[in-house]
Amino acid sequence: MLAIHRARVPRGMRAVRGWAVWEHPRWLVAFIGLVVTAWAAGVALAARTLPISAEQALILGGLLLCSVGTVEMTRREGENAGLISDVFAVWELPVAVLLPPVYAMTFPLARVALTQWRVRSQPLHRRVFTAAVLGLSFGAASLAFHSVGPVLGVLPGRGLPWVLAVAAAGILQWSVNWVLLLPAIKGSNPGVRIRDLVPTREVIQNDVTELCVAVLVTCGIAISLLTILFALPFVTLLQRSFRHAYLVNASRVDSKTGLLNAGTWEREAATEVARAVRTRSPIAVALIDVDHFKAVNDAYGHLVGDKALQAIARALTVFLREYDLVGRFGGEEFALLLPQTKAVDAYRIAERIRTHIGNMPVAVGDADAGPVRISISIGVAAFGAKWDSNRAQLTELLAAADAALYQAKRDGRDQVCVVTENATFGSGAPAAPAERTGAITAAGPGAVPGAGTPAASGTQAAAGPGAGAPVPEAISAAWGTGGA
Repeated sequence: MLAIHRARVPRGMRAVRGWAVWEHPRWLVAFIGLVVTAWAAGVALAARTLPISAEQALILGGLLLCSVGTVEMTRREGENAGLISDVFAVWELPVAVLLPPVYAMTFPLARVALTQWRVRSQPLHRRVFTAAVLGLSFGAASLAFHSVGPVLGVLPGRGLPWVLAVAAAGILQWSVNWVLLLPAIKGSNPGVRIRDLVPTREVIQNDVTELCVAVLVTCGIAISLLTILFALPFVTLLQRSFRHAYLVNASRVDSKTGLLNAGTWEREAATEVARAVRTRSPIAVALIDVDHFKAVNDAYGHLVGDKALQAIARALTVFLREYDLVGRFGGEEFALLLPQTKAVDAYRIAERIRTHIGNMPVAVGDADAGPVRISISIGVAAFGAKWDSNRAQLTELLAAADAALYQAKRDGRDQVCVVTENATFGSGAPAAPAERTGAITAAGPGAVPGAGTPAASGTQAAAGPGAGAPVPEAISAAWGTGGA
């Protein structure tokens, strides 16, 4: 028996080490543990307020049934990925206001557990953390309401002061919830930008709508429990409107990387190119392809390949500006649109991205195997010096960028190739005169914009690996220039 017990211990340790929570940074694991511990301690301290009256028990039961029913209504559609806009606060705020704090801290646990069982299974630590955050935020709102209300002379269910106190409790819950969520979001996705963590206008609008409905339901239940029957259809309609907004947004993005999908990117990019033509401003398009991506999938599996794509997507969002467009163009290919960007600047942006991704390790998941190193090739097409509205369209930019990408692949991969509208390519053909803005026609690792040609010309005909190599005819055709 002793031997059997000793044999079980290592298996148990291996099971614990296999928990998904350990994939996060240590500080995030500690933060999750701290939040869950604080929640458990708060529930233990508030347990002395557990006894409630028969009327309060009816309120609790009615709200619990509504919360369960709302979860069941989401089964067919499923649960949204990422940050979730839901309507459960409509049922949870009345608990925080009308019942003792211990119920506010434990009420969300039931619907979180039901969602895990009936709707969508997620790593357990996420569900526990969600329940803890909701419990702490509603507990703080309940404690503040029941502590400050009597001091201010707010009478239950009477007058404008009581309504304002309920709204203030809802705002406090919303604030505490976001304060606890933001570190977890940043820690689980280090590539996300700080400005992306700030709630958008649409998110705030949804939350304000949910808060208003929650305040109305709370006021109604304070008058009569039958208000729940009239509130349920409105909550259902509100949930469907949130779901519609989510589906509209989901139709625009690639589910694997979170970037714009090909269709959305092309529509928005076409609009930007038309604006650049109208205002005669510079613009660039870049196509990025992961080198030997099939070999990564074959050697390490598609899950590691997906991790690589997601890491590249995060890197792209970090290096690009807010008004740049980035999308997944299919497979292992990404597309960038860089408004107000000259060829030299587009090259520098592309080269920084290439260098960063080349030095970026991708974890395999196996402790015995080292991280995977990947490289990318980038083809860039830039407008800016000479304009022809008949040719300056997105399709021509994409054709030129694709040909430049092909050239980067031919020259050995892991490099940047840039083509502009005022360059001539061909075996032995001299370069066309360039504008003073400077033009890069082919650039690879180590190439320095502005070097290798007389300063007066302001042109780089060919720089970096593969300099002097013939550029595919498609590049010349895209710009209407002739080769030798």
